[in-house]
Amino acid sequence: MQPTAVALIIFNRPDITEQVLRRIALAKPKRLFVIADGPRPNRPGEAEKCAAVRSIIDRVNWDCEVVKNYSDVNLGCAVRVASGLTWLFEQVDHAIILEDDCIPHSTFFEFCEELLERYSEDERVMQICGYNPLASHPSDYSYYFSRMVYCWGWATWARAWKRYDLSISGWPKIRETSLFMDIAPNPAFAMEQTKLLDATYKQADKWDTWDYQWGLTVWAQYALTVMPMVNLVSNVGFGPDATHTKGRNDPFYRLYGDLPVKAIQFPLRHPPYMIRDYGYDQSAVEYELRTKSRPGLYRRVRNKLAAAARHWAPSIVPAKGGSKLT
Repeated sequence: MQPTAVALIIFNRPDITEQVLRRIALAKPKRLFVIADGPRPNRPGEAEKCAAVRSIIDRVNWDCEVVKNYSDVNLGCAVRVASGLTWLFEQVDHAIILEDDCIPHSTFFEFCEELLERYSEDERVMQICGYNPLASHPSDYSYYFSRMVYCWGWATWARAWKRYDLSISGWPKIRETSLFMDIAPNPAFAMEQTKLLDATYKQADKWDTWDYQWGLTVWAQYALTVMPMVNLVSNVGFGPDATHTKGRNDPFYRLYGDLPVKAIQFPLRHPPYMIRDYGYDQSAVEYELRTKSRPGLYRRVRNKLAAAARHWAPSIVPAKGGSKLT
């Protein structure tokens, strides 16, 4: 197996990029792949910010091969990240991936490296997560298997990324299955995900994102993700310079922002069976929906959706026994 590479996705935020790079420096990876988008022409001062971020990369001072994939023009979040990761996996068979606002605990790298090797040939597993918003969920082991897909500090293999489709061309067919209800029997979750992916599929030029598509890629394969029993990555990128999450009033800040990190203990205690923790997934879905809603709103909406779901769409309520995409 190749030495584990680290990929860093950068843009226009020098201060937090430097924080992330300091954490990467503690791990001293032998290969660092850096993916950068170009400045937006209608944003005064952004070219200077992008240049400042790139100059930080030039200061890498440990024994490391730095491989750069920099765009001179602005491609946007969706195309830049997707094309950058495709470029990455044309050169390596596995990697740890961080964006410029995801600050990992130092043990995150060893955790990912060990599990990338352990599950390298097991196609049932498509992602290793570092971020875990429900780190209080009990476990007898160092991690559990899940179907939740969190992309703030993660790792995967070229074998998994090759299934990625930015345009989600298969969505119309997938939409007609019970996919989301099989993940968690929650009509509000199913309707939310269906709405998001409808918009992504129909309005790709307006939905400048790549991660909804990756989530669908993992879900459509009925694959597992690895979830650490502690949270290993904190997202600190909520603010005016962010592409999507603009500040502490953003509902996504309540859900994802500035979560504390904690060391994971070694040697890792591996689960003896490849069985997903269904209770974790249900709790994670409930947490996400509840946290993004105003107080009391989630319960009212959930009750209304549960009553209406039978008549809404075949992708929401499965047939008896469930159905899967074939």
